[in-house]
Amino acid sequence: MTLSARNRLAGTVQSLDKQGLMAEVVVETDGGQEITAVITSNSAERLGLAEGEEVNAVIKATEVMIDGE
Repeated sequence: MTLSARNRLAGTVQSLDKQGLMAEVVVETDGGQEITAVITSNSAERLGLAEGEEVNAVIKATEVMIDGE
């Protein structure tokens, strides 16, 4: 499948926590940072996600906010 999103980060699933209808997926990027996504449990099953699986985190957003602490 081809996507229009240009923001893709390769990584590995570090954890997958399915609870009811939702699943929390933590992906460690090749650069060592972690990204957490909340998707449906059905989507996690359909994608065959499991710890250790190599995936791409695809980020599609209409805005990005920066906090200068």
